[in-house]
Amino acid sequence: MSSARHQIDPRTLEILVCPLTKTRLSLSDSGDELLSAVARVAFPIRDGVPLLCIEEVRDLSDEEIARISR
Repeated sequence: MSSARHQIDPRTLEILVCPLTKTRLSLSDSGDELLSAVARVAFPIRDGVPLLCIEEVRDLSDEEIARISR
């Protein structure tokens, strides 16, 4: 499980893109996932390291998509 002590540097977040769609990612409210609204998936962040692997992806619910698409 991720710790709130591990955070993604904002400059790093600016250059990371979704490996599926090549679109920007956003940080989840909890700070433990990177979200791709276009691909409708979340990538985990473990110990401060984003895991942008297809094997690690979690599908986002319609409610989560609506929240991040605002």
